[in-house]
Amino acid sequence: MLEKMADFFGNRLDGYDEHMMTNIEAADEFYPFTAKRLPTAENCHILDLGCGTGLELEEYYLLNPSAKVTGVDLSQGMLSALKKKFADKDITLICDSYFDVPFGENVFDAAVSVESLHHFTKEEKVPLYAKLHRALNDGGYFVLTDYFSLSDEEEQMHRQNLIALKAEQGIADDAFYHYDTPLTVKHETEALLEAGFSSVEVLKNWGATYTIKAVK
Repeated sequence: MLEKMADFFGNRLDGYDEHMMTNIEAADEFYPFTAKRLPTAENCHILDLGCGTGLELEEYYLLNPSAKVTGVDLSQGMLSALKKKFADKDITLICDSYFDVPFGENVFDAAVSVESLHHFTKEEKVPLYAKLHRALNDGGYFVLTDYFSLSDEEEQMHRQNLIALKAEQGIADDAFYHYDTPLTVKHETEALLEAGFSSVEVLKNWGATYTIKAVK
């Protein structure tokens, strides 16, 4: 049965970190790699979309303990776990959808998202990325690590499967339900460029998991 996004993650809080690190291929590599792509300047301000329990922040704070972080996530349970981990850090946590939260303009030096954005269509992502683009300072950038469909056919299959499951279960609302529908890297790149980013570069991949950097 499909679960609403916040419920899905809230119900899996116990053991979530261990699951991610032991069951997701190359997680022990892509979390540190992603963290190393973020700014190390003292007191820089980072936006984390879908921050969860802060696995990327565990790595990032080792490199930049003075960073100011704003994290957005739908699960209050995960945010509470994150806050407990980093009680001594300058961190602001927002329990809401990153589609709905205002980010402001020229606020952040960089943004990051790891294993969160593979649930949404290109059409849903473009306005989110445009809002993110406005929130970055000049020269700011977005580091996205996520897994992607390896063909247009695979992307379409995931989306059609979700539509079929919602129909079978009588789900007619527009709420976000947990079901993976990753875009291809090409379509993700197009969404970022359409949102206003000046350049998009693939930095590294581990199978279907890629790290992408989009510069304002």
